Amino acid sequence: MSDAVLKKAAASLTREEFMARYGGVYERSTWVAEAAFYKARDISTLPALQAAMRNIVDDAPEAQKLQLMRAHPDLTIAQADIGKLTAHSAAEQRGAGLLECSPEEMNQFAELNGAYKTKFGFPFIVAVKGLTRDDILSAFKRRIENSKAAEQKTALEQIHKIAAFRLAAIEEMN
Repeated sequence: MSDAVLKKAAASLTREEFMARYGGVYERSTWVAEAAFYKARDISTLPALQAAMRNIVDDAPEAQKLQLMRAHPDLTIAQADIGKLTAHSAAEQRGAGLLECSPEEMNQFAELNGAYKTKFGFPFIVAVKGLTRDDILSAFKRRIENSKAAEQKTALEQIHKIAAFRLAAIEEMN
């Protein structure tokens, strides 16, 4: 990520503006942006904002991190359920072709989603940008073999990667 200056420095935004802009960076977890608003008022670059938000998550209690992981949707959902996704998640899944899975792929994802959630207690999380369905299925099959501790660490890294993509997209659009 470049040292791109934020188009609007955090200090120049009201709380409402900051939350409208960055509240969805971490999936259904506005507490991250809320804390960033109060802790990161002097931030003026995209990498600094990303680091501040990452630190907020990393410093959160384990229960709150687990809640963040559980806020993520399953990968591949029925077309009828697309409205249940956040705008970010819908765009990301659409971009990876996950909304066009064949019935066989849908069955594979459904089986893996169920087994993964049973084993780890949260949905499979991967930053899908730039990945194909085959890449995602391969990662799913590989990661389901991880220990719970290893997978929690991997899931949080993927969440941070998703957040970085979202922050970059927000700055591009605004």
